[in-house]
Amino acid sequence: MPELPEVETFARELRPDLVGQRITAVEVRWPAIVATHPPDAFAALLQETRILDVGRRGKYLLFPLNSGETLIVHLRMTGRFFLAPTPQREKHVHLLMLLDNERWLHYQDVRKFGRFYLEEDPQQVLGKLGPEPLDPSWSSAAFWQALQKHRLPVKSALLDQRIVAGLGNIYADEALFAASIDPRRPANSLTRGDVSRLQAAIRNLLAAALRARGSSVSDYVPPNGVPGTFRAQHQVYRRTDEPCPHCGTPIRRLRIGGRSTHFCPHCQH
Repeated sequence: MPELPEVETFARELRPDLVGQRITAVEVRWPAIVATHPPDAFAALLQETRILDVGRRGKYLLFPLNSGETLIVHLRMTGRFFLAPTPQREKHVHLLMLLDNERWLHYQDVRKFGRFYLEEDPQQVLGKLGPEPLDPSWSSAAFWQALQKHRLPVKSALLDQRIVAGLGNIYADEALFAASIDPRRPANSLTRGDVSRLQAAIRNLLAAALRARGSSVSDYVPPNGVPGTFRAQHQVYRRTDEPCPHCGTPIRRLRIGGRSTHFCPHCQH
């Protein structure tokens, strides 16, 4: 967490409050959160810049600035943003930015895995990302060709951001279930029909999750504080030993490539 639907929800909910705002002060409370500059240099470069937009690429939030640079943020597992009228001393708030409307943008991250980048060329950070799964130009043929290059389990392939950007554990598990594909199958064993079903499942799930503002599990809370509701629609994720919604077989949990994986041993083959 968070994955594409959650990061896109952050972008959509932050955009009305941030676009056009000038950053008048920056406070870095945990220096290691900045990946590209010493904290003082990072703060100095951000001050007096104006936020032109709030976007997303894969699991990254993008803040293009009028300086010509782009602030790029990877939320990783537990990162989140929220706005407040005064600087908060809450635990795990590691970076703050004062806007010229006198509101403070806070970055909070329990595990401290998130990272901030400031780049003239965003491709320095984003260049290895694969296609966006909701982009109409992402074709089933291209997806199949990418999977053909890998013998690793298809679940692991879906988590590889070079193959498709934005998927993580939740939506990989759910998509494989919707497409009736065993997560342990070698990626290069999938037929064109399998890949077509999988691509459709990925797109349908992500679109539905976006409408629900993501899946609020663990620490994910959108900027406005109202949890996302897609968790109620999960079919297999974190439903170990519960009956499969299609056939009643208990959902199994195992580890694939070091990642927890949930699937129906009867429906997925």
